[in-house]
Amino acid sequence: VQLQASGGGLVQPGGSLRLSCTASGGTLSDNAMGWFRQTPGKGREFVASINWSGHLTSYGDSVKGRFTISKGGVKLYLQMDYLNAEDTAVYYCAADRLTRGGAYTAAGNLDYWGQGTLVTVSS
Repeated sequence: VQLQASGGGLVQPGGSLRLSCTASGGTLSDNAMGWFRQTPGKGREFVASINWSGHLTSYGDSVKGRFTISKGGVKLYLQMDYLNAEDTAVYYCAADRLTRGGAYTAAGNLDYWGQGTLVTVSS
C-alpha cells in the first residue's frame, strides 16, 4: 500500500487548510489511520488519528479544537482551522497494516507512511 499526502501550502495565521491522503494498492477502509508532523530539529509529533470505523478519534493537545480528522474509502483528511505559526511542519499520513485497529497515538503502531506535505503558516 502506498500513501500520497497533498493539500499543504502557505497560509496566513488564523487561516485554514485541508490535507488529503490517498491510498493506492489497497482501500484501507477498515484500517486505522493518522496524521503526524515534523519540524527541523524535532521528532515526529502526533497530530490526530482515527480508528478503523471512523467513529473514534484522538488529537494531540496542541491541535484539539482546531483540527478535525476524517476518513472515507481510500482517503484520509485533516481539516485544519485557526492555524498558527507553531503548526508549520511537514505533515505525514500513516496507516495500520492490520484491520480494525484503534485511534493510535504512537507512530510505531502505524506501518504505511506517505511522503509528507509541507504546511507553512506565515504572514
